[in-house]
Amino acid sequence: MVRIQRRKLLASCLCITATVFLLVTLQVMVELGKFERKEFKSSSLQDGHTKMEEAPTHLNSFLKKEELTFHRKRKWELDSYPIMLWWSPLTGETGRLGQCGADACFFTINRTYLRHHMTKAFLFYGTDFNIDSLPLPRKAHHDWALFHEESPKNNYKLFHKPVITLFNYTATFSRHSHLPLTTQYLESIEVLKSLRYLVPLQSKNKLRKRLAPLVYVQSDCDPPSDRDSYVRELMAYIEVDSYGECLRNKDLPQQLKNPASMDADGFYRIIAQYKFILAFENAVCDDYITEKFWRPLKLGVVPVYYGSPSITDWLPSNKSAILVSEFSHPRELATYIRRLDSDDGLYEAYVEWKLKGEISNQRLLTALRERKWGVQDISQDNYIDAFECMVCTKVWDNIRLQEKGLPPKRWEAEDTHLSCPKPTVFAFSPLRALPLSSLREMWISSFEQSKKEAQALRLKGGKLILQVKII
Repeated sequence: MVRIQRRKLLASCLCITATVFLLVTLQVMVELGKFERKEFKSSSLQDGHTKMEEAPTHLNSFLKKEELTFHRKRKWELDSYPIMLWWSPLTGETGRLGQCGADACFFTINRTYLRHHMTKAFLFYGTDFNIDSLPLPRKAHHDWALFHEESPKNNYKLFHKPVITLFNYTATFSRHSHLPLTTQYLESIEVLKSLRYLVPLQSKNKLRKRLAPLVYVQSDCDPPSDRDSYVRELMAYIEVDSYGECLRNKDLPQQLKNPASMDADGFYRIIAQYKFILAFENAVCDDYITEKFWRPLKLGVVPVYYGSPSITDWLPSNKSAILVSEFSHPRELATYIRRLDSDDGLYEAYVEWKLKGEISNQRLLTALRERKWGVQDISQDNYIDAFECMVCTKVWDNIRLQEKGLPPKRWEAEDTHLSCPKPTVFAFSPLRALPLSSLREMWISSFEQSKKEAQALRLKGGKLILQVKII
């Protein structure tokens, strides 16, 4: 009996030992598989050739047999995916295989891929776009895509027809882009409705004993919109607390003087105490709307807005901002603000939408609901990833059409794509009779020079035109 029990015990031990051995063996195989995939993903592609990272010595015996297979596999992968070449770099990535839904593309800043047969699209970052450095000659199958979230002051060349029409796809602040970035400074509808920073009107009225009705916070002085001239004139008719470097008459606490602190809780708390804020953009362009407009709406402060002529298309409600364009002179605007400041009923009409949490603008609601990227939201792609994938998907769409024997689709940005007039100074300003400041003079001359360069691109003769335009 004892002998039988011993045999059972021995058999159990053998079974356990065998099981452990199998599990350890399986784990080793899994780890080797992970290592192989890691090596495959991280190998360098900077010079356009397949390159295998050196493996740890203790694994050489396993990898030598697989090395040739990996080389062939890597080359096969590069030849199987369209290459998206950032010609004016934004991402800084030397090579990455990006997944875009069911499609995948290889993204790189390495210009040695210029003539690679799988290079299908060139991506340009608008601020660094240079007419004198283009990937020419342009092949018929090369798409050009523009990413430009900034105002024209960063690169006026893009705002003229001969240049903007070079691009097949765009991601700009314009609603007419293939990937509109109009709401790039607005996180969500929820932040607009939030009452987190809202200071009750009764408290704001008490604070008026030591605060001006209006606040202005700018450190980028004398931009193309000439906003400082307007504010300077406005100050002659109504009190304005001005922080920042432009027209400063009031100081922020030391810890908030850094421009990077403008999204800090402490800064928000200070601005939220005011009834009105001067929200003036640095340029006047349709749909160019920045945090200068959205921030006061989030804080429960009424924006006095100057900038995008199409701003009424993006207001949370019909009465949520005061528009400078509706007043012929700063004197009239000052009179209107003083009237609202002294009448609680009139003032509250501008914040009623926020108090009730009601946003009636369907265009705004739809834009936020349908956009394919997020703002400060790690659960969503950012707008750069969305731009890359938009181009990748368009390229694959054309590849599939060609595989069916159909011609590829070609898009071209319209000349009205980015609507921004030439910089000017305000008609009422006595400064018109004086020499322009060096900065304003620079913006005007920059606009004129960029126009000449854009026209030269069109008029340089058949050689460049045939190279740039898709035939």
